[in-house]
Formats: sequence, structure tokens, C-alpha cells
Amino acid sequence: MLSRVRTRMLTGRGFGVAAAGVVALLGAQVLGRRDLLLLAVFLILLPLASVLALRLLRPAFRVQRTFSPPAADAGNAVNISLSLTPLRPFGGTAVMREGLPARFGASPEFAFPAAGAGTGGVSGYEYRLRSSRRGLYQIGPVSAAFHDPFGLAVLRHTLGGTDDLVVKPAPVELPAAVLDGLRGADGTVSTRQHGIPSQDDVTTREYRDGDPMRRVHWSATARHGKLMVRQEETVTTPRATILLDQREASYDQGFLSAFWADSPDASAPASSESFEWAVSAVMSIGAHLMEHGFSVRLVDAMARPGLARSPSAAAPQTDTFTGAEGVLDLGEGLAALGLEPAAGAASPRPEPQRFSPSRRDPAGRAVPASADWTGVQPPAGPLAPFGDELAQTLQDQRNRGPLVVIAGQISEEDAHRMAPAADYVPTAMAILVGERPGSVDPARTVLRSAGWTVLAVEPSQPIAAVWSRAGEPLARTVIPEGRLT
Repeated sequence: MLSRVRTRMLTGRGFGVAAAGVVALLGAQVLGRRDLLLLAVFLILLPLASVLALRLLRPAFRVQRTFSPPAADAGNAVNISLSLTPLRPFGGTAVMREGLPARFGASPEFAFPAAGAGTGGVSGYEYRLRSSRRGLYQIGPVSAAFHDPFGLAVLRHTLGGTDDLVVKPAPVELPAAVLDGLRGADGTVSTRQHGIPSQDDVTTREYRDGDPMRRVHWSATARHGKLMVRQEETVTTPRATILLDQREASYDQGFLSAFWADSPDASAPASSESFEWAVSAVMSIGAHLMEHGFSVRLVDAMARPGLARSPSAAAPQTDTFTGAEGVLDLGEGLAALGLEPAAGAASPRPEPQRFSPSRRDPAGRAVPASADWTGVQPPAGPLAPFGDELAQTLQDQRNRGPLVVIAGQISEEDAHRMAPAADYVPTAMAILVGERPGSVDPARTVLRSAGWTVLAVEPSQPIAAVWSRAGEPLARTVIPEGRLT
């Protein structure tokens, strides 16, 4: 629906007609001409009648806006289709202006009705936008200046509401050779995982209706006295964990940070040059791993779901992404992810999520954090970055894959808390980005002594070149047969 905006009611033509009526009225008074008096009354009342008609027959429109693609990559154009359907007959004209954030420049203008308007008076328009920076941008509403058929009066309205345009960080193509040896022909890693293990013979099970005879294990059949078949070898997806440090204190060093923090665009997330590099690295590495068959888990420094704070995330509590759909979900979630203020690091522990990796039933299955089969409640108090929560997460057998930490200028204390994590994963690497790489030398020494691969980089360095060096240990990480990933 429309909401009225107070503004002037007459156009220049309307003021001219009204002024002519006043002149005619004065002339009729001086000359004593009745016909001139009638003309004066007509010229004065016509603009007023036009104003009254626009307000009594106030136009109403339904606005529909679609984006193609639905979520754009930073630096790429997105096509926007705008459709306006009159809800009641309107014979006048209007000038439409789309509402856009300041970073997109001047707002496009359209004339209503459009040339070749469709059935029911539907007018369609198209335009393109491009943003070099990720974010969640509100497009709309449409402001319209409606005119009567004579062009004497004007009525300004805003039409419809706003729609969110998601601009994702664009993934960088990374060298594929880093992952050679990890994936099979179908992009997955085979492992001998048995659905029904038996203490007598874990490689076979009892025959079931429908099992093909070619799978009959004759030796086991003779030993057990009944038909036994070989168990199928299942294919498990290799897993990787990416940790993105989102603490503002890790990225607030350097003179360029102030320019990002004071950005006039309120729809852009709080960021810095180093954090933008870190987000792009997460997008690039995550997409690269998923394209090569990995299931990627994204967490923050407190082992919380990495997109929990992002207003653009479709499912903020989801932390695991797989396949092409996972690449899209990861990109949309990273679009509006901003730095976490310093106070957030000491905020109270959030509500428990679906499962707590540190709590398991006697069969080894993860159970809801609210369940109390042991009588032990989750510890209270603030979360510590790179603390016990991260270690508990990595101890989960489902997350026993490569660990990639992308952080800013971490302290030596942070490094000491991170160091034990290398004991729970086959490969641990840390990429520390900042404008002064030398400032992390103490932390780098601690991590390297614990078996980490550590690189300190500047935000000007290409992500692909950094991945080529940091990802080399992944090529030597082959999941052995019989080990769950």
C-alpha cells in the first residue's frame, strides 16, 4: 500500500493556471466582463479540483521486485526487475524513483505507465546494480510523483516496501593440486564403515530378502550355517573445519581500519581491510573444499556456529555446509557478517544449541545439551576464545578432518590456547592476516612448536598464493582405510 508524503500539491503548470485565473479575476473586476469572470473561476477551480481528485482517488499499486541472480557476488552485476500493478484504475501519469543505498549512486527513474504496459496496466522495468563490497542492502521503496491527466496537481507517495539484496564475497579460484590424493573419482573418500558390526565377523551380515547372490560370503555361510553376505562399503565425505576469528580486537590495528569503521553506508557490515581479506579467504577456501567433496564446518573463536551473528544467514545456527547448496548458503551467510565488538567476547554463554559435542550417551551419540542423562549441567560463564569448547568440538569424531584457522593479530595467550587443537586433527594450519605480520611472531612460534602450519600475511597478498603455501599439508593428509572422518 501507499503512505503519503507531505509536499507541494501543484505542479508548475498548475501554479501557472491558478495565476492566470487570478489575473482573469482582476481583469473581470476592472472591466466588468461576466465572461472573463467565468473564465477566472474555471482557471482557479481546475487546479484545486485536480488536487482533490488525486487525493480522493488516491492511486494504489502492488510492487514486486526480483533479483537475478538472487544473491550476487561482489563485483558482479545483478539484474533487478520491478513490476508495478495498479490495484484500482488510474488514468494519470507518474514519475517513479527506486530507493537505493548511497553506495549505488543515483537512483534510477521510470515513467508510469511504461511503454507497452501489459495486461491489467502492469508496468515492468529493469535496471542493473553492482557492488564491489559484500553486504545486505535494502532496495526500495519506490517513491512516486503522481500527476492528474492535465498535469496540474502532484501527489507524492512511497510504494511498497524494501527487499534485501544479498551481495556475497566472491570466491577466488584456488589451485586444485593442493587436494590431490584426498578425493576419489566421485569427490569423496572411501572408508570401510559397517552398518551392523558383529563380534564374530564384522565384514559380513545375515542374508536379507533382496540381497544379490553375488554378495554371498560362502566361507562365512559355512561357518555360521546360514546365508551370510558381504557388507557394502559405504562412502563417507571427508570433513574439514574452518575457524574464522570475528573479534574486533583482532582486526582493529592499522590506520586503514578507521576508514572501514566510519563507512557512511549503514547497510554494510562493520569491517576492516584485514577482516575483509579473512572473509574472502573463508569463502574461497570453503567453496574450494566443498567443490572437491568436503563437508565444511564453520565456527568462530568460541566454537559457536560461524554465521550465528550474520543477519543474512538463512539458518544462523547451521555450521556445516556441503555441496553446491552449501556454497550458496555459506556465501549468503558471509555477506553481512561483521566484526564482533570487544564486549561480545565476554558476553554470557548463549542458549545451548541442538547438540553438544562434549555430551554423549553411552552409545557415543551426541545428545541435546538440555538433556541430563549424566546429571551434569553445561558450565556457566563467558566463553573463552580458542578455549575448551574448540577442543571439545574437534574431539568429536565427526569433525576429525583438516583444521584451518583464519584470524587476525592473535596474542601469545591465544596461541597457547589454540596449540592443543593440533592433537585432535590430522592437519592444523593458521593463517594470520594483519597490516603488521611481524607482530604475531610470538604466537607463530608457539603454534609451530605445537605442530601447526602458520602463515602471517598482509591483506594485500593474493588468497590463491597464500593457499598454495598453507594448503600443502592437506595433500599429505590421507584418511586411512577403516577410519571414520
